[in-house]
Amino acid sequence: MLTGKVEVAVKNVTILNPSNTPPFPIDQDSIKVDEHLRLKYRYLDLRTERMQKNIRLRSAWVQACREFLFEQKFVEIETPLLTKATPEGSRDFVVPSRLQPGNFFALPQSPQQYKQLLMTAGFERYFQTSRALRDEDPRADRGFEHTQVDIEMSFVEREDVMQTVEAMVIQAAEKLGFTLKEKPFPRISYKDAMKKYGADKFDLRAPEEKETGVLAYAWVIDFPFFEMDVKTGHWTFTHNPFSQPLPEFREDHLAGRNIENILTSQYDLVCNGYESGGGSIRAHEAEVLKATYKIMGYSEEEIQNSIGHMLEAFSFGAPPHGGIGLGVERNLMNLTGESALREVVAFPMTSSGNTSVMNAPSPLDAQTLQELKLQIKK
Repeated sequence: MLTGKVEVAVKNVTILNPSNTPPFPIDQDSIKVDEHLRLKYRYLDLRTERMQKNIRLRSAWVQACREFLFEQKFVEIETPLLTKATPEGSRDFVVPSRLQPGNFFALPQSPQQYKQLLMTAGFERYFQTSRALRDEDPRADRGFEHTQVDIEMSFVEREDVMQTVEAMVIQAAEKLGFTLKEKPFPRISYKDAMKKYGADKFDLRAPEEKETGVLAYAWVIDFPFFEMDVKTGHWTFTHNPFSQPLPEFREDHLAGRNIENILTSQYDLVCNGYESGGGSIRAHEAEVLKATYKIMGYSEEEIQNSIGHMLEAFSFGAPPHGGIGLGVERNLMNLTGESALREVVAFPMTSSGNTSVMNAPSPLDAQTLQELKLQIKK
């Protein structure tokens, strides 16, 4: 004991496994150790007190969310990792098919389409802790892969989803001993957020609240549905193409007019300057989803190739539905006060896009390339 009251006299020592001298001290905080060294020896970095605390807190937060969702009669359902490339805003990671040479799977950027299909299938309250993969340049708060608490509900309106998610976030945070600045969470329009804060992600905390780790959540609503892509000269979605326009813009949406003013049912949950989650009421009618793609300049053939399976599913009757994805890493950054995603992930990517500990990505051998019918051009 630290008091010195109890001492243990060691009579025998058995060495279970000898250790080399670690490349950096593991009995103190490793935050100032070189990133590449920390990630090369991540299993040593994870022994430090701060990293142990962060990873265990991550587990506890996810467990608290799952417990709430089970209490609310949600069903946990896994969706596929090998799927079809979809236009969801980022570049896909693709996987070559050995059995169908020349064809490729895509790893999911989110379970978006599958969870909408689950609503069509009659699972009215779904969730999973899903992996999402996006081939975009790594940043301090974004990597190639992340985990999200993914939720979808049928027969709901925007406020129903927001209230359910808000109750879950409050219960999880307070169960873990955190203090919330304000309940219920403030609602602010995208227009007002940009006017007041200059961004749709903002920090509502006072200086002293930042020092004490207070959590300041808020909802941002009434986003523009479309924005002009200056590179292509075409309209593109601001969040995702599967959203429902607000009711007052439905007719404009279907007619493809007044496009720059159409608002979407998207809602973002922000906390302490970060986006913690994002979702929307979805398009559940084929004509609405199809209209979105027409506005973006897709031909009939391109629409069928991209979302034909969704349009067919909706033709059998799909309920109104909506949901959200809450980024586990972003939420843990808020809870821990960390400023980099790698501090709340067990084995994160390096800033140059390499896996920690293992040497990946790495070349494939000639036999594997031959089986996949791939050739590497220099």
